[in-house]
This record gives sequence, C-alpha cells and structure tokens, in this order.
Amino acid sequence: MSADRQHVERVPGARRAKLTPAPGTTGEPHPDAEDDDAPSAEAEGPNDERMRRDVPPHY
Repeated sequence: MSADRQHVERVPGARRAKLTPAPGTTGEPHPDAEDDDAPSAEAEGPNDERMRRDVPPHY
C-alpha cells in the first residue's frame, strides 16, 4: 500500500466505509476558508418577508 494516497477502510458493523486522511491535511478548517461573500444575517432581500410567511403544503 502506498502511503501517499488515501485508502478505503472498512468499518465493522457500519454500512459505509471511510477514507483515511489525505496526506498533508487535517480535519480542522482553515481560517481563510470562511466565506466573506456570504450575505450577513442582517442583510434582507426583496422576498425574505414572503419566504418567512409561506408555509409548505402538507401531504
């Protein structure tokens, strides 16, 4: 097995397998990964009030 690639690991009793971490990575997000282009919570669009009032149909 090559150490410079991810490998599939079987997990006993689980339906899904998992991948080993990619070389040179961690599970922690980078501080630069924050999305600065995302609208803030205070920003409102023209349809926000209507979307809050709308109720999905019940089946």
